[in-house]
Amino acid sequence: MGRGTDGPTRTGPGAAVRERERRPAGPARVTGRGVLLLTTVATVLAMMNYTGPLVTVPATVADLGTGVSAQSWLLNGTPLGLAAVLLVAGSLADDLGRRRMFTVGVLALGVTTGLGALAPSTALFTVARVAQGAASAAVLTSSLGLIAHAFPGGAARIKATGTWGAGVSAGIALGPLLFGAFGPLATASWAAGLRGAEWRAGYVVLAVLLLLLAALLPGRLPEWRTPREGRADVAGAVVLGAAAVALLAGLTWGRDGWDAVRVWVVLGAALVLAAVFLAVERRAPAPLLAPGLLRQRRFLGATAGGLFTGLAVLGFFSYLPTLMQQALGLGPFTVSLLSAVWAGTALLVALQARRLTGRVTAPRQLAAGFLLSALGVATLWNGLAPGSTWKGLVLGLVVAGAGSGLLNAALPLVAVESVPPERAGMGSGANNTARYLGASTGVALSVAVSTTAHADTLREALAEGANRASLTSIALSVVGAGVVLVLGRRGATR
Repeated sequence: MGRGTDGPTRTGPGAAVRERERRPAGPARVTGRGVLLLTTVATVLAMMNYTGPLVTVPATVADLGTGVSAQSWLLNGTPLGLAAVLLVAGSLADDLGRRRMFTVGVLALGVTTGLGALAPSTALFTVARVAQGAASAAVLTSSLGLIAHAFPGGAARIKATGTWGAGVSAGIALGPLLFGAFGPLATASWAAGLRGAEWRAGYVVLAVLLLLLAALLPGRLPEWRTPREGRADVAGAVVLGAAAVALLAGLTWGRDGWDAVRVWVVLGAALVLAAVFLAVERRAPAPLLAPGLLRQRRFLGATAGGLFTGLAVLGFFSYLPTLMQQALGLGPFTVSLLSAVWAGTALLVALQARRLTGRVTAPRQLAAGFLLSALGVATLWNGLAPGSTWKGLVLGLVVAGAGSGLLNAALPLVAVESVPPERAGMGSGANNTARYLGASTGVALSVAVSTTAHADTLREALAEGANRASLTSIALSVVGAGVVLVLGRRGATR
């Protein structure tokens, strides 16, 4: 197994206790492969929860009577919860124990997913989705922290983080298939008379799987913790969460008109809160984000990679299922199959991407991923035009999926290697915070630019909106490629 460290060796009455706390605790039979299997399965289920509902948005909207502006919150609930809690979860996993945080996260995700299946209104459903994002944050940060210690470095870590990254792609691929398949099954079975059975069935299945996994975890994982002096950074967590909400509110309200005063007030508040967060972190005894990391190019490059992956890739492809249903009139199951083409390609590429290690630096791999994603989205352009069929989307989804696979394989490795070993949870939390804050912003941006299009017919307006969203994704991908290359010139992680 791996080892943790908390800086220079300490002496004094409490040193022996702290040293015991750093050692792994748990049954001796646990192996690195066992850790990797359990953490990857949980990650797959968390990502299924994230992407599965994307193909049932129209059915959810119709059942809950969701307004146009509120639809952004249906899509943004989970990534908002992820972005607001990831840094907190990463630091708590380091301080309190990665196994403890992982187990709590899996259990909480199962419970909140079940509550989402029962939600009677848009407001309660959105709250459930935010809670699911918070629980997923605990799963993602602690799982990658456990893997970092189970595989201390070298080829074994590269393979393990690549497998975990492939698990992210697998969850993204399987989620829409689960929700797309169980919706028709539910409406054709005894559940047909239940309100909203078409979109609620997938949540029920996921909740059962997560609760079963939570029941299997006790006694099967080692504990790792590297506690720091000082209280938990509650102030930083509150300010960061408020900044994320303000940013998303501004982008969501912007679709109703960018000249509205409230839009710029909340966007300005987001900037102020971001500055306050950095100030709080400089003074906190146990900060969520160590200020010194912001001066390291390798950490900035890893974080930028996560941010632009969310903005350019996850944001657009989270909204694409809705675009395909609205612009092309495709059904949920067809859309889920098309989403699986993109995510399935990402899975295959992520599994093979470790072969690039030692030949291609991580910043170049990230840049290649962004450029392939941009090329794939550009190829989708004609496929979203009025009168097009699903066949016109396949090539673009495959190319963009290859780009996503490269990104998913590189990001977990640079996340844990851009920070000291004892702060693996913080590194994972920072990288995933950037990714899902970017995803939330990207979704809101895609909705905003696509729903302001005007044309002679509704179908043409939808197609024009899809093209605007595509162009935004392409531009952000190109910028992301440039940023990671510039920051990766020195100290590139291999």
